[in-house]
Amino acid sequence: MPVITLNYEDLENLTSVDRDTIVEQIPMMGADIERIEDDYIDIEFFPDRPDLYSVEGVARALRGFLNIETGFQDYTLTSSGIDIEKDSGIEDIRPYLACAVIRNVRFDANSIKSLMDLQEDLHWGVGRNRKKVSIGVHDLSNITPPFRYVAADPDTEFVPLEFTEPLSMNQILENHPKGKKFAYILEGFNKYPLILDADNNVLSFPPIINSTRTQITENTTDLFIDVTGLSDSVFVALNVLVTALAERGGKIESVKIIDSNRSKETSPDLDPSSCELKISEINSLIGTVLPREEIIKQLQRMRYGANTKSDDSVDVKVPPYRADILHNYDIIEDIAIGYGYDNIQPEFPKSATFGSAHEVSIAGDNICEIMVGLGYSEVMSFTLSNERVHFERMCRDRTDDITYVLHPISEDQTMVRTTILPNLMEILSMNQHRELPQSIFEFGDVVINNRVHRNLAAVSIHPEVNFTDIREIVDAVMRERMVEYEVEESTDPAFMEGRRANILVDGKKVGVMGEIYPQVITNFGLGEPVIGFEMEIMNY
Repeated sequence: MPVITLNYEDLENLTSVDRDTIVEQIPMMGADIERIEDDYIDIEFFPDRPDLYSVEGVARALRGFLNIETGFQDYTLTSSGIDIEKDSGIEDIRPYLACAVIRNVRFDANSIKSLMDLQEDLHWGVGRNRKKVSIGVHDLSNITPPFRYVAADPDTEFVPLEFTEPLSMNQILENHPKGKKFAYILEGFNKYPLILDADNNVLSFPPIINSTRTQITENTTDLFIDVTGLSDSVFVALNVLVTALAERGGKIESVKIIDSNRSKETSPDLDPSSCELKISEINSLIGTVLPREEIIKQLQRMRYGANTKSDDSVDVKVPPYRADILHNYDIIEDIAIGYGYDNIQPEFPKSATFGSAHEVSIAGDNICEIMVGLGYSEVMSFTLSNERVHFERMCRDRTDDITYVLHPISEDQTMVRTTILPNLMEILSMNQHRELPQSIFEFGDVVINNRVHRNLAAVSIHPEVNFTDIREIVDAVMRERMVEYEVEESTDPAFMEGRRANILVDGKKVGVMGEIYPQVITNFGLGEPVIGFEMEIMNY
């Protein structure tokens, strides 16, 4: 989850409350404080709340939560008179575009840093590391509208940020730090996205880098913002960004986007969405008997618009920056947060029950005792992974039994793991500064063909490990579990040929063990031999 650094002085100026109150109240809004320093505080927010990725967004929420400024924030939107035209060639490369103009912004060192941090956090949280969404923020005084969004020849040159000499777009991908980092996004295209002004000056090479010409300084007052991408998430990112800047006194102006068919649309769209909430449904879900007036009060504290619809319902206006509101339940959760979970009275169940340990817990305790007794340390890794780590680094072919994440928030977490070994290899990679030997294990969930399995996996790294060592570990585990097993030659490419074996129980393959293939070791940046095994313990 994103950890946002908030400057105390900036936050105090935007909320008119002291830092002690801020530190006390932020956890009540559903956030975790990671670190408290003399000048700033680090706070961890859920990835589905990009509106809280900035000091401006947090200040807006705090003002409502503390009853300083409640209700729906209605942002005034006027026309900038600026057009941007989309070239037809861009439709196959990076087709989505959202734009806005912000005027009369007053920047200082803190507000510039806040803007840049928000931009990068949106790249990560909404944009999947710029692939899905990327944002360009430009000093409007140095460019001349109207603008054009085109598919440009890779030999087109301009001076990118952090450089003083012009480079072609190909050279930027090869030599610029940002180009090398994000070049993979544009692989396979023979033309690249480019935003130009009326004088053919380059504003932005999305999703890679902006031009030096449009760099933001403390003297900047008027901004042009472009958000490009592969989905309508560009509109979410733009709304979050422009409303944050409006909290600093910026005036939001719309831009007219003209596509290749000459159809026009206005951006941004700051109209709220509306819904109706039933009082009975709210109280049923929260477990309260709140009157309508109290519900409206808490909705307004959470910065919604709320009015009486009928005796048993309220009309709710959802702010345009709240991209996380997908269902009425999401709003009801905010009512509970506003009311305070500590104010909701707990109740004992009406019927007595007697608990007992689940078979998974019993098996886990048994496995843990065995592995710790064999000298292995337990670790817990994420069940979400990605194909790069799961297959490419393990030198394994992709399979058809993968469960993918429908709307991943990060390229590192796009699928549910089918094996645990890649996670353990990652942990070894991250702990190379620790002394050897290192022996770790995990007993955890994997998902194969949408069915959950419980696997045990272990790895050990030091200069003299070999197949005999891991065979002895598997022998000990099976003996302690009183399970008879056999082995047969394995073809798993993650292990070395001739030093790998499948684990069979009742003639059925339940796992694999052996010496890790050298290329796999290299792929994880390791420099010593590794042995490992993984086997299914239970299926449920």
